[in-house]
Amino acid sequence: MTIVLTSSFRNEEPVDADPFTTRVLKMPNLVALWDFKEAEGQNRKARGVSEFPLKETDGTLARINEGPLSGYSTLFTGDAYLSLPNSETGRLNIHGKSQGVTVVAWVKWTGEQTGFVGGMWNEYKDGGKRQYGLFVSLPHYNGRNQVCGHVSLTGKPTPPFPYSIDYSASKQTVRANEWTCVAFTYDGAQIKSFLNGVFDPREPELIDHTTGFDGYPNGLTQSKNPYRYSEGIGNNGSDFTVGAVLLKAGMGNRFRGQIGGLAVFDRALTDEEMKTLAEPVANRPPGK
Repeated sequence: MTIVLTSSFRNEEPVDADPFTTRVLKMPNLVALWDFKEAEGQNRKARGVSEFPLKETDGTLARINEGPLSGYSTLFTGDAYLSLPNSETGRLNIHGKSQGVTVVAWVKWTGEQTGFVGGMWNEYKDGGKRQYGLFVSLPHYNGRNQVCGHVSLTGKPTPPFPYSIDYSASKQTVRANEWTCVAFTYDGAQIKSFLNGVFDPREPELIDHTTGFDGYPNGLTQSKNPYRYSEGIGNNGSDFTVGAVLLKAGMGNRFRGQIGGLAVFDRALTDEEMKTLAEPVANRPPGK
């Protein structure tokens, strides 16, 4: 694994909110914004409606002197991840039939594997406690190396398939080892994935690994962006985690790389708002 660091966004000490962060904090329906300025061993605290302190779990996470919001980021390389128990999620426990949600993150992904960025997503306990989650690369159902936004009503796999198929996947691919804004919105009817503030629709396509199931002898054909999903978000009891989710074999789908910011809103942001959120990284030259 190679972690590529640059001098971009570098600061010597944590600073107060910069103008961009101040704009984000003023956006309607912001629940939480983490800028990952805290040192290794400390809880990562949010600004918004509460601090939502994310605790290091299964190890510690290094702070890197690089990041698009605070000038710092958290480095994910081993088993450690960040977590907040379900009992402490408060308004992060976003759910409901017509409830919207937006998850935005500023990341430098190494490009190695499926990476869970953040959300309330548990794929195993009690048959699954999935609610909403942002991923980079979900290859099983046509989301390889793409921004994927996952939503679930039941918390369980999507019948008749063995896994949950209900996610959008950006048409664009995520570049490895450069700062990128990855995000998705859900408005109660459809999930949309964004890369650097841009929503790029996908035409209907045959979804991998769906052939031969009951009702789908020739497989399932659908669009992955937007992904139509009107069932809503379940109140399924998941913890809020960053960097990994619980699978049958234990914590997995580990994010590899740096996370420099994470924001959650309890509504679907507009396309214009998504472009605004991508400003710190969208116009940077490749590799930065």
